[in-house]
Amino acid sequence: MKKLAPAMSQDMKQQANALQASSVDVLLIGGGIMSATLGTFLQALEPGWSIEMVERLDGVAKESSNGWNNAGTGHSALMELNYTPEQADGSIDIRKAVSINESFQITRQFLASQVRNGTLQNPSSFINSVPGMSFVWGDENVNFLRKRFAALQESTLFRAMAYSEDPAEIARWSPLVMEGRDPQQKIAATRIGTGTDMNFGEVTRQLVASLSKKAHFTLSLNSEVYSLKRCTGGWQVVIKDLKTGVRRTVQAGFVFIGAGGASLTLLQKSGIPEARDYAGFPVGGEFLVAENPEVVNRHLAKVYGKASVGAPPMSVPHLDTRVLDGKRVLLFGPFATFSTKFLKSGSLWDLFSTINTANLLPMLHVGKDNLSLVKYLVSQVLQSDEDRFDALREYFPQANPADWRLWKAGQRVQIIKRDPKKGGVLRLGTEIVRDKEGSIAALLGASPGASTAAPVMLRLLESVFPQQVASAAWQMTLRDIIPSYGSALNGNVEATEEALSYTSRMLGLDNPLPSSRPVQAPAPDSTVALPQPNTVADIAL
Repeated sequence: MKKLAPAMSQDMKQQANALQASSVDVLLIGGGIMSATLGTFLQALEPGWSIEMVERLDGVAKESSNGWNNAGTGHSALMELNYTPEQADGSIDIRKAVSINESFQITRQFLASQVRNGTLQNPSSFINSVPGMSFVWGDENVNFLRKRFAALQESTLFRAMAYSEDPAEIARWSPLVMEGRDPQQKIAATRIGTGTDMNFGEVTRQLVASLSKKAHFTLSLNSEVYSLKRCTGGWQVVIKDLKTGVRRTVQAGFVFIGAGGASLTLLQKSGIPEARDYAGFPVGGEFLVAENPEVVNRHLAKVYGKASVGAPPMSVPHLDTRVLDGKRVLLFGPFATFSTKFLKSGSLWDLFSTINTANLLPMLHVGKDNLSLVKYLVSQVLQSDEDRFDALREYFPQANPADWRLWKAGQRVQIIKRDPKKGGVLRLGTEIVRDKEGSIAALLGASPGASTAAPVMLRLLESVFPQQVASAAWQMTLRDIIPSYGSALNGNVEATEEALSYTSRMLGLDNPLPSSRPVQAPAPDSTVALPQPNTVADIAL
């Protein structure tokens, strides 16, 4: 009888596999909402394409997409006052607000289509209706909010918004904001019932779980990209298994870098000339958290104020209803922190490792031109617990310190871009950086971030796969996922109401009547209940 050769040990198999290069059509670096969204689009558009997602941690959605590491606001400019700046002539510019709202309508449609086809389950586990409120005090700020409300009424996207200067009505909208407040204080508020709270971590987990069931998708956890090198037909990427130390090579036709704060580092590793225009500045955040049901159940809103004179727009804290870990909580913040890490689980060397001769001068120019931001960050870092609580009491006068604790949220890396006139400029949004061949692309930046995942990934598809996007097959699929794809909702009452009705129905969200009809702003009960979502393990508290 012929003697069989002994079976290869697991270590031997790993070493053998490491010598062989595998190939995929698409490599997604980073296991967050951006990669999950792009992977979902591509799987629907080209089911036969092979896709691999690489994540350095032991699970997806553990950094910026984690529900506790971001504000969870479905950013649609309903209450964020920095998206509607006042011009020199006193008018209000709503263009940014309209653009952001349009973007989130695309995100809503994307989510609704995933619920419709069964990819996403139990919508209340990741999205809930939470009214959006802007709240201001003082004559100047009240005048601003009044003008903002009037300007937004010109847009079909904001017609459900209500405005009030009546303390009693505002108290019905948000009792905690008004109780204990000086009755002589001049105040005003807007409220709109189409606001949402989102758990982007849960969306990411469900999208990746669905992708993992597909034949041509591979999820590689505990895997870190070691190097990227251009090769014939795409990119040669060396990936290290962080558990075994074994390295393997993947040849990818297209590479997407959606690694949050680490995207800049990886983009620089690629060596593409476009990366030389960018640097990054890390900013962290902390929130005060309340879980006492007697407090939490008396507030159902996301309440945003106006930045104080001389403070940057990002300095505005907000008092938010959140649904996290299967329960309703309140978060107030963020308070800025500083670390040289680009990720919460990153290295203190992250910032220094990205500084080079091409981006050092732009960074210095940004520091010189943004002294108010530097001053703000220093003041935030030096804040005491008492300082943070004083800020909370501006929005919740009767807040009890015993009900609140401080939570360290995620890291964000703001974009610094080389500018021919100024040397360098600070960009507060997100930006896609790609090579001229369209074989590699990275997403840099932060706010509004996850809320724009669907429209940003659509723009990426249009940029790197223009011929496919123009094809009849892709157009049909994209319009099935995003019914309004290719057209604007703003200015079209029928299309706006149809989109809101469809997404509200599929996602289980409130869809209040627009304010152009005879309607009063709804007054929440003092113990308004939200649908109970599935328990999700975003964080160990």
